[in-house]
Amino acid sequence: MISPAEILPGVIFYSYLSAERKEKVCFWNHHTLILQVSGQFTLETSAQTISMTGGEMLLIGKNQLGTITKTPLPGANYETIVISLQEELLRRIVLEEKLAADAKYIGPPNILIPSNKFLQGYFQSIVPYARSSGEEMTDEMGILKVKEGVKLLMLALPMLRNFLFDFSEPYKIDLEKFMLHNFHFNVPVEKFAQLTGRSLAAFKRDFLKTFGAPPRHWLQDKRLNEAKHLIETKHQKPSAIYLDLGFESLSHFSHSFKKKFGKTPTELAHEYPITNIY
Repeated sequence: MISPAEILPGVIFYSYLSAERKEKVCFWNHHTLILQVSGQFTLETSAQTISMTGGEMLLIGKNQLGTITKTPLPGANYETIVISLQEELLRRIVLEEKLAADAKYIGPPNILIPSNKFLQGYFQSIVPYARSSGEEMTDEMGILKVKEGVKLLMLALPMLRNFLFDFSEPYKIDLEKFMLHNFHFNVPVEKFAQLTGRSLAAFKRDFLKTFGAPPRHWLQDKRLNEAKHLIETKHQKPSAIYLDLGFESLSHFSHSFKKKFGKTPTELAHEYPITNIY
């Protein structure tokens, strides 16, 4: 199995693989809880790089861009369980349990959850359902499992009340700072607008005022300049960087690079070979 299987549609997923796989780009619409069964999971965002192995849990904040790397450890496979904490369900928990955020959350956007005996028991209770592809888990049981997980998270870290139950819209963040940190992610302009708390029209207007160019033109130019820098100063191979810089294919990257700089990235790389010094 390579693609995650849905255990509870849209809510609980199970992923299993035996070879390393790096996702090109991920976008989390909802808070997401990762239960690492085996292997190593690495999350990279503009603000954090977090790795965890079997038995650990990670809470990923909503409205983020990032990449993940899934790595089986020697002699073992990679297994992970992903629980999407959808806003509708979190709102239901607030109403049922009479909970609510009482302050603005100011901590990191992604949190490794410290283990305790209750969370360990919860972890082990979900694994059999995941490995059996959820055949014995009804929708009602799945929702109860998600609710149980949320309550145990707050028991482990009470400050998560403000993390999980803040339903306010993304505020209008610093456009220049956000784009300079996230330009390499290959997502639609509409998604960048959403993440900066703007309508598409407002995003384009503010973007032009900030950078003096339309978003798509600026994004490609910025990515090409970064590619040139990586090839010239870091001696990176074009084939190793084009995906991380937001290009969908090596041929598109090469064509765009040559159009801007007059030579292909491979031709430029030959001008800056790695020099070994002994």
